[in-house]
Amino acid sequence: MTAAPRRALIVVDVQQEYDDGVLQIQHPPRATAVANVVRALDVAEQQGLPVVVVQHELPEGAPVFAVGSSSWALHPDVERRLQPSWKRVSKDRSSVFAGTDVAAWLAERDVDTITIVGFMTNNCDLATAASAEELGLAAEVLSDATGAIHLANEAGKVSAEQLHEALMVLLQSNLAAVASTDAWVAAVEAGAPLVGSDLGTSATQGRAAFAG
Repeated sequence: MTAAPRRALIVVDVQQEYDDGVLQIQHPPRATAVANVVRALDVAEQQGLPVVVVQHELPEGAPVFAVGSSSWALHPDVERRLQPSWKRVSKDRSSVFAGTDVAAWLAERDVDTITIVGFMTNNCDLATAASAEELGLAAEVLSDATGAIHLANEAGKVSAEQLHEALMVLLQSNLAAVASTDAWVAAVEAGAPLVGSDLGTSATQGRAAFAG
């Protein structure tokens, strides 16, 4: 019998910058993603899961996430739910573990699985999931409580929808178990793990999917 995961919910950068700033989330729809973050928070509180609320923070005068600015502020729906027992942390790098004490805080609570929600799929969520592997933590990513932006640069361009969906497949293939908020809630209530894939299985299924 598989042991029940000892989960913590990691709420990554659900800040106003992603609602109406340069980094405005494009897919999934922002309102949907934030509503699912809030639902995950409510379930975590009901189930007694440890919660970490993270804010990206840069010095005053920075174009985004400047401390104290509207860009830096938490989304109001998250702000009004803050609980004294939750850990709040600021970061200035992609992974929530880089330069913070989040890993130690989770270890003190015997957490072995982190559930990642928030923004962005294509930066801080991805970096956090990758960092979890090195720390010996299993990672979960909620596909409808995260979000991506359109990107274009010297290497090409990709839409937020393409980027988000590709990264969900990438994460599921090796770095995290990907699921909807509905599926995660059911797993939490059942004390069950989410099911991830592995690189070999994903590669085999990929070859079959694109055969011919």
